Amino acid sequence: MQKEKNNQFGDLPQWDLSDLYSGIDSLEFKQDLDRAKSKAKSFEENYKNKLEDLAKAGLLLEAIKSYEGLSDLTGRLGSFAFLNYAQKTDDANRAKFMGDCQEALTNLSTNLIFFSLELNQIDEDVLEAALNKDKELARYRYWFKELRKSKPYQLEERIEELFHDKSVTGRTAWNRLFDETMASLKFDVAGESLGLEATLNLLTDRDEKKRKSGFKAIVTTLKENQRLFTHITNVLAKDKEISDRWRKFEDIADSRHLANSVEREVVDALEQAVRQAYPRLSHRYYKRKAKWLGKEQLEAWDRNAPLPTSEEQLYDWDSATKIVLDAYGDFSPELAELANPFFNSGWIDAEVKQGKSPGAFAHPTVPSAHPYLMLNYLGKPRDVMTLAHELGHGVHQRLAASQGALMASTPLTLAETASVFGEMLTFQALLENAKDKKQRFTMLSQKVEDMLNTVVRQIAFYSFERKVHTARRKGELKVEQIDAMWLEVSKESLGDGVILNEGYESFWAYIPHFIHSPFYVYAYAFGDCLVNSLYAKYQENPNGFAEKYLELLAAGGSKHHSELLKPFGLDASDKDFWSLGLNMIEGMIDELENLSD
Repeated sequence: MQKEKNNQFGDLPQWDLSDLYSGIDSLEFKQDLDRAKSKAKSFEENYKNKLEDLAKAGLLLEAIKSYEGLSDLTGRLGSFAFLNYAQKTDDANRAKFMGDCQEALTNLSTNLIFFSLELNQIDEDVLEAALNKDKELARYRYWFKELRKSKPYQLEERIEELFHDKSVTGRTAWNRLFDETMASLKFDVAGESLGLEATLNLLTDRDEKKRKSGFKAIVTTLKENQRLFTHITNVLAKDKEISDRWRKFEDIADSRHLANSVEREVVDALEQAVRQAYPRLSHRYYKRKAKWLGKEQLEAWDRNAPLPTSEEQLYDWDSATKIVLDAYGDFSPELAELANPFFNSGWIDAEVKQGKSPGAFAHPTVPSAHPYLMLNYLGKPRDVMTLAHELGHGVHQRLAASQGALMASTPLTLAETASVFGEMLTFQALLENAKDKKQRFTMLSQKVEDMLNTVVRQIAFYSFERKVHTARRKGELKVEQIDAMWLEVSKESLGDGVILNEGYESFWAYIPHFIHSPFYVYAYAFGDCLVNSLYAKYQENPNGFAEKYLELLAAGGSKHHSELLKPFGLDASDKDFWSLGLNMIEGMIDELENLSD
């Protein structure tokens, strides 16, 4: 395994992408791409206009298996191109390679558009008979059920092909422009030129001067580029409006809910519950934090500042690895066993580097390979939690791989379950080992802030997106309009305890989820509240819990969230469900206040 040497946090791992392909000049990559093109053409020739007859003859499984195999092959190609690019987004050769790969995959997948459309045209009785007759085909029953939910929103095949082909010069191109712009931005902090990740990291520094300098630098650079970010936002919001209008989606977020296999009413209930909880969660906490910092109110750059009582603790990579793996192993040895290969097989890229994608993510690649984790590790407790979070995604993806290319992917409603649960396991393990009241206070405060960022902030982001997309339907938005919407939701969610200093109105511009995955953000709040409820169940009765939990993860996208949560006695459609998770956050704030008195 390759590691980066001479780093202050030890030998940080970096990706070994050779499990996918040896490089951008790989002969195997070229052969697989040619094979994918050939298979796509053959697939269309073999199955187009024949699916209902195949279903009647009991031969539909053959087409499903062929489609699934092709999905795995194209997924491998696309995953390699993206991961190679994410390591160095300012490399023109990598960018071109990814662009060419995306275009080739888009072109060949045009041959596959007919498949889902035609499957949805199969008579219900014919499909049901085929599923009842073939046990192996019946394994895909839920996949068919979810696919048929999209039937009312599907267009005529030629229009679907047009939407598909134009995506290369549409949404995909704008996404790439945003990514490359963000990766190239420089932030001047006291004469030092920093990237976005390092500058954002200053907002958690103990030194208020550094926090303020970081804040000012972010504001300056975002303001200089606000016309571009506003234009990208306008274009993508309009692009979505066009698609929604043609497909006849009623609500601006309905396409996301459909993809997430979640009912609009469930998400509406989540948003309402969290917004109603703002006063007793974020408003209350930030007012209290201002007092702990000796202030009347927090400045915008103080919101994520460490508290005066907190210790300036940094963790090297080996320490972080041990903390997380021990926490996973104490819960379930099988979970730790699934996690181990990430650390010794080149499945993690951890060091902060110029041009590297900011933030963190877990890329599932394809069931025939393995996931890869992207981190920007800076040694702080939050970075340890991020490792635990992304590792949770990784083990989830490994467990779900057995479902195959069509059902391994987990809807966003449950996609954050393993990641947030991994964080909770790690946090609880550290909390149990707290040496004194001061350390316990520090850890609890950090966890509360992380939960507020996950639940309160992400629901505020969702509310912001709703405002932007709703307003965009009435015409193009000026930067001042978007800024005003951002300030409105920020004031509502943060409360009077936080001053929204001049320039804060532009902070919406750097958040990638608004660009890449409209309305994705509520999945974080969904996952956090769900995990809080799951963990409460675990504390009530740990016997047999780990086994049920691993079964939930292994199901991937093969079952609806209601069925997966049933063994735990949880129901997301219950109006009181969300209060379970929110009450856990409130209870931690109660304990913090008691510890500080």
